[in-house]
Order: sequence, then structure tokens, then C-alpha cells
Amino acid sequence: MARKSSNKQKPSGLNEAAEAGEPIEVDPVDLKDPLLAAFLAWLIPGAGHFYQGRTFKGVIYSVCILGTFFYGLLFLGDGHVVYASWKPDPFRFAYLCQVGVGLPALPALVQAHRAREGKGRLFGSDFMAPPAPRQDRNRAGELDQWHYYLHQYFELGTVYTMIAGLLNLLAVYDAWRGPAFVIVDEKSLGIRSARPPTKEPPGDKSPSRSPAKS
Repeated sequence: MARKSSNKQKPSGLNEAAEAGEPIEVDPVDLKDPLLAAFLAWLIPGAGHFYQGRTFKGVIYSVCILGTFFYGLLFLGDGHVVYASWKPDPFRFAYLCQVGVGLPALPALVQAHRAREGKGRLFGSDFMAPPAPRQDRNRAGELDQWHYYLHQYFELGTVYTMIAGLLNLLAVYDAWRGPAFVIVDEKSLGIRSARPPTKEPPGDKSPSRSPAKS
């Protein structure tokens, strides 16, 4: 007769482990310096998580957020959809979201500063530069020309770069506050914390009172 295997399959998940009566160890996440991690996560997407040793999340955030941003900026928008302009016409509200991606969007501030000071564009390029003001109402301005030859891709590139900036703000919050956990009853699930047990401060312990007999 064939022998039955005595090896039991290890339960997967908290509920299965709790039913099997096996303790579950929960390792706390070391956030190191949360403020520095949040700043690094804003400056370069994923850098804050690499600093905390959370490599998998760092790779996911950097690839997805930077990929979305540069796809919208370069492939769809031809380098024109990310620019900073504080003038009443046109005020670039989209940049308030795009700057959430951090360092990749900061050249637009340099270009806007040079335009405000009356200096030439950085490296003579219109990359991330604000559109030149319209000199004649009867002629199309530079922004009109961008809309003309990019068509709907100008708006699509704007949306992609805005989404990337807003997604990075969520990554910044994750680097600052850490991962979200569902609060559960540790005793009912048999969870054994990896942290050392805290000792009660020394002091006089009052004796427990027994209930009075009637």
C-alpha cells in the first residue's frame, strides 16, 4: 500500500494560518526619515522607496510614473505640453499637476523664468518653454501653431503628464506614511509581532481585589 504523505501544505494568507493555529510574524516597515523619503519620492519618482529599501515599489513607481510622463511629453506632446506660464493669458493650470512629478518637470520653471526676464530660451530650444505671446491678433500665435500641428495629441499629452504628476503625489504620501494596513485583531488571527514585547514601567502594583462575599 502506498504511504500517505505526512507533509501538510502550509496555509497561505492570514485566515488560513489562523485556522491552522500557526503564528504569523508581521515585520514593521522601516521608513527611516519619512520627510526625506517624501522629498526624494517627489524629486524623482521611486527614489524615496529605494531610500527606504522598498525596491519593488520603487521600481513600479519609477517605471509607471516616469513612463506615463515622458510618453505624454515626448511622444504625444513633442515637448510642448509641459510649460509654466503665470500670465493671465494663458495661465497654465495643468502645470500645477505636472510639477508633482518632480525633477523632470522643473526645466519648465527655468524656461518660464528666462522668458519673464526677456532672455533667450534655454539652449535655444522651445522644449518646455512657454509659448511666445501673440504679436498680431490677425496671425496665429505659437500656442495656436502647437494645437494646429499636434491636433488632439496636445490635449492627450497634457492629460498624460497631469496624471503622472498626480500619481506621484500618491507615491510621495506612501513614502511619508508607509503602506496601508487593515487593522485586525491580532489575537484572533494568531499574529505574533516581530517587535520585542514592551516592558511595563516599574511601579507599585495594587493588589487585585476579590469580589466581596454576600
